[in-house]
Amino acid sequence: MTDDSPVLLDRGPGPVVTLTLDRPARLNALGPETVAALDAALDDLGDARVLVLTGRGRAFSAGGDLEAVAAMARERGLDDGAGTAAFHAAISALLRRLELLPIPVVAAVNGIAVAGGLELACACDVVLATASAVFGDGHANYGLLPAGGGSVRLPRRVGASRAKYLMFTGETVPAATMRDWGLVAEVVPDDELPAAAERLAARLASRSADGLRRMKELVDRGLETGVDEALAHEQAVAAEHVGAPDYREGLAAFREKRAPRF
Repeated sequence: MTDDSPVLLDRGPGPVVTLTLDRPARLNALGPETVAALDAALDDLGDARVLVLTGRGRAFSAGGDLEAVAAMARERGLDDGAGTAAFHAAISALLRRLELLPIPVVAAVNGIAVAGGLELACACDVVLATASAVFGDGHANYGLLPAGGGSVRLPRRVGASRAKYLMFTGETVPAATMRDWGLVAEVVPDDELPAAAERLAARLASRSADGLRRMKELVDRGLETGVDEALAHEQAVAAEHVGAPDYREGLAAFREKRAPRF
């Protein structure tokens, strides 16, 4: 990543990579440049076993940067509709790529997470949030539609009724409410978020990478298929995992009453 990139990549202690949205003056709004920088950063994860995604300043992300999208359209000689459609396709592809990463992705939501910012959080596996963080869809306030997967992922995270409430009203709700609704796993004091995210990431990185990869795939596929098919797939993956080195190491550690070495 370059010094003026809207995304900072930090290789922390151990196999953890942190990506920080770094446009605080724009509330880390997601424009074409930021989407491209995030996509490039996903190419540069190396042997990371956990990815943490956060923002700098008072927002995780306040959503799409409509001014930047309009500027991009002008530069490409596109009308507003075509430019917006191109941006929608880019952010949708990015969030799907993020969702499908074979490692745990932790969103450390440090403040406002609205519209595209909420969609970004929904594409992560585990969401931590500060006590002052707020979440909302916001598109209805301006007659817009979610196009980064919000209409698909949000109902899966909080249920259809609550998702429709957020989408139809455009209201924001506090992190504690989103914890009760199922999107946020843990709410922490504002000044403790970096340490909480680091602790969780380190804990996940100490687990079997192969085991977590398979668990993530099982959960995600199970949400997208029928129960019988999902159960059959679980049995098939579990049978395959029995022969994996990490499975054998885990059993040996259990029998020897020691910590496994993955």
